[in-house]
Amino acid sequence: MTVKSNLTINPQRLWDALMETAKFGATPKGGIKRLTVSDEDKKVRDWFKAQCEALGCAVSVDSVGNMFALRPGRNNKLAPIAMGSHLDTQPTGGKFDGVLGVLGALEAMRTMIDLGYETNAPVMIVNWTNEEGSRFAPAMLCSGVYAGVFTEDFAYARADRDGITFGDELKRIGYKGKEPVGSHKFQAMFELHIEQGPILEAEQKMVGVVTGVQGMRWYEVTVNGQEAHTGATPMLLRKNALLGAARMIEAINQIGLDNLPGVASVGLIENRPNSRNVVPGEVFFTVDLRHPDESVLDKMEKDYQAAILNIAEALKLKAEEKRIWKSPAVKFAPNLIDCVRHGAEQAGFSTRDMASGAGHDAAYIARVAPTTMIFVPCLGGLSHNEEESTTFDECAAGAQVLLNAVLEFDRQFA
Repeated sequence: MTVKSNLTINPQRLWDALMETAKFGATPKGGIKRLTVSDEDKKVRDWFKAQCEALGCAVSVDSVGNMFALRPGRNNKLAPIAMGSHLDTQPTGGKFDGVLGVLGALEAMRTMIDLGYETNAPVMIVNWTNEEGSRFAPAMLCSGVYAGVFTEDFAYARADRDGITFGDELKRIGYKGKEPVGSHKFQAMFELHIEQGPILEAEQKMVGVVTGVQGMRWYEVTVNGQEAHTGATPMLLRKNALLGAARMIEAINQIGLDNLPGVASVGLIENRPNSRNVVPGEVFFTVDLRHPDESVLDKMEKDYQAAILNIAEALKLKAEEKRIWKSPAVKFAPNLIDCVRHGAEQAGFSTRDMASGAGHDAAYIARVAPTTMIFVPCLGGLSHNEEESTTFDECAAGAQVLLNAVLEFDRQFA
């Protein structure tokens, strides 16, 4: 078959798919609440499976719910070329985070089939389970199982804040597959995603050529004081856990400022007993530290741990902290990065090399297969928010570069 170099995606079809799937878990403010293995997640999974099967792809599911849609190539002895991301969202998520990567891959597959283009290697679309980690921590859980970072039993035992386990919910929605994790091998993976930051928009670049992902570490902290009556307990005799937590959060924020371009964040906090006339006796909160340099991240971790202990001691509180997740900094595959550059140039889009500030499934998959990512802008750099917005043209550009990059990689097997 003659190699074509001008395959063009259908941008309206891609946009329609994005808007259609946004109905599964739609929120009043125009976003999506589609938590991992919820009823809404099951609906979008069923939709995705039906769309892929309608194209003639074979869809299979592994034992932690990762979905794989395979189209054969001319030489099926070759391992597939994968494209994909995730369909789960934050509790107040947007329409594009993760979803663009899966539906952009679906559009690339539809384009190849519509135009009768047969790749040399098989091509696969992947929907990774529980990328967000908002319901079941840690993030990127099931790409992590695939990459050997976590065990299946560890994943099944993750519980949400209501004590419901991931394993039970996976069974309940019917997506605990029979295929062993890791049985679906591929030789490369390309992940399309919105940037989730402001750089591309600020520099008026259409495509981010992603060279790697910064290191990330998550922690949980419990601060214990003593519950007491707010009216009857003098200020100097209080053991106020919330006051301690507030000072710790301020110190953590300063650690981020002291280690730029690193970031330090507290995103979840629970105050107990949370009564208006009771001095708080216990506070639980989470910490997220990130930096592209592992040695700096080590320093940030030590500074954070010292701040927790020093503040607790000064206020006569007890504090316990533990690291629950570590994702080292990642460098992506140079040959795949070159394919993305070629794909963007072929489509006539401006580019910028950049590292990802956010975590993605590609970070774990890079441990077991060559991997890279493609970024497109999002309005104001806003993500993990119902107001997250990416334009029709930006979504189309991402899907076109994804298709071009995959075909460029595939040409080596001609």
